[in-house]
Amino acid sequence: MEEQYFVGWGTLTLINAGLAQGKNRSGLNWFFLSLFFGPIATFILVMLEKLPPEEDENDNER
Repeated sequence: MEEQYFVGWGTLTLINAGLAQGKNRSGLNWFFLSLFFGPIATFILVMLEKLPPEEDENDNER
């Protein structure tokens, strides 16, 4: 039973990292947040709005 808990929690962290990247947020930061907060981090991430894409400094020189 305990192995299933860790597999499920680990899967949730990977899902949250992918979800965060889809919202233009740091997948690595959300991965670590999810390790500690699990479903609470998922709920917060789902409720957050997508960030606008960052502009490269090179794009402004054109």
